[in-house]
Amino acid sequence: MTALETLREETRGLDAEPAIERISEYIAAHPADDEAWLLRGLRHWGAGHRRQAIQDYLEAIRLNPDSRARAALEAANSILDFYDKNQFNP
Repeated sequence: MTALETLREETRGLDAEPAIERISEYIAAHPADDEAWLLRGLRHWGAGHRRQAIQDYLEAIRLNPDSRARAALEAANSILDFYDKNQFNP
């Protein structure tokens, strides 16, 4: 099992904040691991930390342009760009 797989297992059952903290520790030791940046971004997104999630996705893409973070970023942008015009009509 790789260090990243171990990290995924360790953080799977944790609440968002302790998981983000643990992933951040891993990133400090492995700053070039784009999958770790993606993992932390996904946990930030789930916790409602939209800005931090997008920053992590962008860092993962910077490290690896073919990163799976590209799909996460596209999904995040799609969600954030959505609006329902009917919600604005009285």
